[in-house]
Amino acid sequence: MSYKIAVLSDIHGNMRALDAVLVDIKHRCVDQVINLGDCAYGPFNPIPVLDRLIESTIPTVSGNEDQILVDPLLADGLSQTARFTQSFLTQRHAEWLAALPLRIEREDLIAFHAQPNDRAAYLLIRPTADGGVRPATQDEFADLLSDVLQPLILCGHDHLPRSLILADGRMIVNPGSVGCPAYDDDAPIPHRVANGTPHARYTVVEIRDGVIRVEPIRVVYDWNAAADEVAANGFPNWALWIATGRS
Repeated sequence: MSYKIAVLSDIHGNMRALDAVLVDIKHRCVDQVINLGDCAYGPFNPIPVLDRLIESTIPTVSGNEDQILVDPLLADGLSQTARFTQSFLTQRHAEWLAALPLRIEREDLIAFHAQPNDRAAYLLIRPTADGGVRPATQDEFADLLSDVLQPLILCGHDHLPRSLILADGRMIVNPGSVGCPAYDDDAPIPHRVANGTPHARYTVVEIRDGVIRVEPIRVVYDWNAAADEVAANGFPNWALWIATGRS
């Protein structure tokens, strides 16, 4: 048996990037699309992205910044970006975000945003004291996956495309970010993440007779127009990230 899955993550409200990725997917004969969350948070009007996802019925999990937008327990101290995004949300869109599951679990795969039981903690990278990040070692994250039995593990959150095979043969795939190729964060310590190019990213995973093959995809789109839009909305940091893939 053979089938293909297109894996998306971290759209961050960037409709231009999502449009380009969905067009590219149409040419790759995939059987399913899975979205790993952080759909709306960003200095764009998120409604076009949310409408597209709702109408498409693409299976989607909840990201940490999806939760931030709709969880009243997290309402205090919201960032400028979160407040901007929230200003567009209708009840329908907020309810859709709030209903997203923490995980998708099937016999062949598990999909989650960051870790199986945590939307916000990194799985595959670790921030460093010099303000950068490094790849996590298998010893550092093995315990986090000890209850995961599926052969294919899909995660996002850190925006960096990566795939690796664990010692027991399970494969982890991070597709990177559709809509934001770089960012700064203060948790758990200040750090920067950057892909180095502005492309929209996703990954095609093919399972053929039990063998998993991974193809990371980089998609060209009008990132300068996207950067101009967020700059006009008052977010020059996002404009830099989107236009250059650098932080």
